[in-house]
Amino acid sequence: MRYIRRVSTTPPAEWSARLSVRATARRTTALVNALTQQDPSPEGIAALLLEHGERAPVAMSARDVADMRAAALALRDVFAAPDADGAAAVLNRLLAGAPGRLRLTSHGGDSPWHPHLDSSDDAPWDEWLLASSCLCLTVLVWDAQRPPGGVCASVSCGNVYLGHGSGVPRRYCSRRCATRERVAAHRRSRA
Repeated sequence: MRYIRRVSTTPPAEWSARLSVRATARRTTALVNALTQQDPSPEGIAALLLEHGERAPVAMSARDVADMRAAALALRDVFAAPDADGAAAVLNRLLAGAPGRLRLTSHGGDSPWHPHLDSSDDAPWDEWLLASSCLCLTVLVWDAQRPPGGVCASVSCGNVYLGHGSGVPRRYCSRRCATRERVAAHRRSRA
């Protein structure tokens, strides 16, 4: 009898963390913020994708970034929605235009099985961003029955952010923005 070596069916530990709904949502907010800034560079967006677990090399052109920017602007409307109904309406509109059917992929065994809504594993970057982001934001709205986050209330910021946990809804993307606005309000009241 031939000896057949047992193959491990345990995926690497980073697999589930890299492709979780929360990790995908964090990647979405980072990309929406970066892509909606003035003149995002292909190198900067590629670096951001690598930082959020995309496998190297990430080939990114100026046209890719321009197309992704359009997708990011559409996704921004989900974060700007005032309530779950508004977020769901935006997501339903975006999902209606999804080019692919819901499918599971492991990218040829290079990643754990996860859902995709884009047309193929080699879909253009903008299609991938819109489809994967809509899918994760849909799960967050479904799970919490509220928008997945918001747009920073600081007039000098405007970044999107994820809402975390229960309690009082956030108004700012960071403590820095909240403090800056609180100090400005205090100074205005003293003037």
